[in-house]
Amino acid sequence: MPFTETRAEGLLITRARQYNALVALMFGGRRGALDRRLAAATGAAPGERVVDIGCGPGHLARRLAARVAPDGDVLGIDPSPGMMRYARRRARAVPGIRFQQGEAQSLDLPAASRDVITSTFALHHIAADAREAALREMYRVLRPGGRLLLADAFPTGRVTPRVVAAMARMSRHAHDGDAPVDTDVRQYTDVLETAGFKDLVFTDLPPWTRCVTAVKPR
Repeated sequence: MPFTETRAEGLLITRARQYNALVALMFGGRRGALDRRLAAATGAAPGERVVDIGCGPGHLARRLAARVAPDGDVLGIDPSPGMMRYARRRARAVPGIRFQQGEAQSLDLPAASRDVITSTFALHHIAADAREAALREMYRVLRPGGRLLLADAFPTGRVTPRVVAAMARMSRHAHDGDAPVDTDVRQYTDVLETAGFKDLVFTDLPPWTRCVTAVKPR
């Protein structure tokens, strides 16, 4: 079943201020630097059209908007009404950015309409049996030659798997039950390739993040 705010048990994905406070604690104040690295890894350039799926409070979306300015645009999508309200308030003065409530599994966007799609720290919030549909939707919406970036928590440096597991537990959903939450983006390799993506590249970024970039063939 797709995630909706009423089924969330953790505060991380529904309440922006609590989310921001915990992220600041967990990342040691380095989330801004990580967002800059992630935005750069997309290759987003002026004039391009970008979608950030599971955008939360909109931090990465604003970074991406700066990269595609002045003629590009960024759409942030998230299922949480609370996150959307917060993101819209914070982006009032940012040109070329808007936010829309929605789910990754059913994007209300035309096929081949976007140059870049990002989804960071979000896929593990989707029910496991719906993630393949979400990735296929991303492929559908990307134009030929478009780029995808997925990122999620992964132990690097002195961070242990226990830290990552603790954060995942704090954002647990009703559909998760007691099952462990796997945030390693390598788990999507087969699905991405089956959907049609090529040139998968996995990169570890500080602090404790792993991302994968992929391309929709021309």
